[in-house]
Amino acid sequence: MKRVKEIEIAKQKFQAGKNEQLRINVGRLTSGNMIYLQGYVFRSKKPGPVTLLLAGVHGDEINGIEIIRRAIDKKVFDDVAKGTIIVIPIVNVFGFINSDRYVPDGKDVNRSFPGSLTGSLASRIARTLTKYVFPHVDYIMDFHTGGDLRYNYPQIRYSKNDKKAYQIAKIFNAPYSIESANIPKTLRKTAKTLGIPTIIYEGGESFRINPEVIKEGIAGLYRCLHHLGYISNDYALSPDHENIELKKTNWIRATYSGIFIINRRSGEYIEKGQILGTINDPYGQKTKAVIAKKPGHIIGHNNASVVNYGDALFHIGI
Repeated sequence: MKRVKEIEIAKQKFQAGKNEQLRINVGRLTSGNMIYLQGYVFRSKKPGPVTLLLAGVHGDEINGIEIIRRAIDKKVFDDVAKGTIIVIPIVNVFGFINSDRYVPDGKDVNRSFPGSLTGSLASRIARTLTKYVFPHVDYIMDFHTGGDLRYNYPQIRYSKNDKKAYQIAKIFNAPYSIESANIPKTLRKTAKTLGIPTIIYEGGESFRINPEVIKEGIAGLYRCLHHLGYISNDYALSPDHENIELKKTNWIRATYSGIFIINRRSGEYIEKGQILGTINDPYGQKTKAVIAKKPGHIIGHNNASVVNYGDALFHIGI
């Protein structure tokens, strides 16, 4: 834990016992308007852990942004009992205002870490976090949503063999906790290299506000903040479901192209041999069943009405 009296982020100084706005320039639009990484730094006078809350790494993932917005609106962070909470509700500002997952050149911020201050916009955003913010941080909670018409059932992902991240994932208590390998150049991979326990909350579908996903995310966030000593138990409600730990996941993909009719959905347990949906030839000549090859939990599914051979249809956790 870092018990410094003053935190300096990109030449901005944040004193203990104060709540202040964070604002870092990361680029410029073609119109000349500046792009800023904006957020807040909430600090107690008492020493304690520093936790970073992120959302909007992908600009079209709205549920995570709304989870953090509601917590800010409820003033949950305004009077933290100890330590520091750094909140950045929208990491990919360009993507958010353009309803786009990526930045102007099509790059993914979450595949651009640790980044470069002289690189693409995605790379500069990644480097700004890595260089200026991560050195102060003890824990990271990053809120995401399924992309490309794929719905994710509320779940927490954490790095394999990271005991602290596993503990926080269990406290969060989403319906599913998934131990997964780190993908190169991602935020979680970089944080793991720096020794920062990180959990990723996934829930819902891009562009769509999902009340249940948001409710689950807020509840888990509050439980974690209470566990770390930031807030009272008044916010941290006990979960009304069990947490299922998954050690392996795989995708069931389309073996035919056509109109996709889904029979089973995320959050359901399936048995080997069950029909999960059908893919129908639009000319009425053929119907192809989508069959489960193994038993497991559906943690995500594709909401696309028309699919092509090889498209990901169901994400299965074992």
